[in-house]
Amino acid sequence: MTFCNRKRVANSEESKYASAEDLRQVFSDDMDALYRLSFLLTVDHEKAEQCFVAGVEDSVNANRVFKEWARTWAKRTIIQSALRALQPRPRQHADSSLPGRAVNINDLRNIPDRDVALSAVLALEDFERFVFVLTVLEGYSEHECALLLNSSIGDVRNARIRATEQMAAAESSPIVASHGSTRGQMESGTSVSLSEPAEV
Repeated sequence: MTFCNRKRVANSEESKYASAEDLRQVFSDDMDALYRLSFLLTVDHEKAEQCFVAGVEDSVNANRVFKEWARTWAKRTIIQSALRALQPRPRQHADSSLPGRAVNINDLRNIPDRDVALSAVLALEDFERFVFVLTVLEGYSEHECALLLNSSIGDVRNARIRATEQMAAAESSPIVASHGSTRGQMESGTSVSLSEPAEV
């Protein structure tokens, strides 16, 4: 292989990876969505902004990642920053060793974004909220969630059951129904006041 061919191959391989500028652009382009994820996890604007900024720094300074995974990686760094900030741990419940109750959790994956009440998500306790956001809203498996939370799959499963039961109860609440405080509204910025994070 000639020098020119080797250089072309090297350049082709390099182009598959996201540069620091590519990752900064992801945070800039998806600033609202990424900040909302941070806020859902932390339930605090100041902590959400700190986790957002830490996510930018961690993404830029981390090992190389493929371009098509850049947004997923950006979300992952925010999740990890929120985990470091809050360190959510499962509560010990009397029924924590019991199998899942009669709630079809998988059906919740089909709930449209607009039907997930923001106020109900924010009212969940830390561990249940992290589990709900990661497994139901972000689509992580129980195994992936357990690894991120440094917890057992059983703890994650029981937390998701508790969270979804609380969400179901909140969805049927006349207060939630009358106010319509949903994740869909959050996407349009109408259901919660989200201050903009620091410039990337």
